[in-house]
Amino acid sequence: QVQLVESGGGLVQAGGSLGLSCVVSGSLFSFNFNTMAMGWYRQGPGNLRELVAVITVGGDTNYTIAAKGRFTISRDNAKNTVYLQMNSVKPEDTAVYYCNGGPQRTHYKGGYLRVGYSWGQGTQVTVSS
Repeated sequence: QVQLVESGGGLVQAGGSLGLSCVVSGSLFSFNFNTMAMGWYRQGPGNLRELVAVITVGGDTNYTIAAKGRFTISRDNAKNTVYLQMNSVKPEDTAVYYCNGGPQRTHYKGGYLRVGYSWGQGTQVTVSS
């Protein structure tokens, strides 16, 4: 079983910055972070959960139009951790942020990342205007 634990959310003023972290853990042989494409998703009030950013095994990144130029996804394979640095945040970035991913070979194609694991609890980001 793989566990995803997000952290780093909070209240921030519009125009400010926030850094999120997601640690992936699990039983031996349940996952290999080094072979996983990872992504950050978010679900705002009344909205469906949406993919925000993806990072591949090789470090290539993809972003939604809303995130591009403001958010940066990164990973530390030694720590089984994926990060999301959010800059110039806007009130519309208010959402619960989640990470997820899966083996890149089977879960990532054409910029789309298929969810591979049960969702964690997420971390709330609230942007005040």
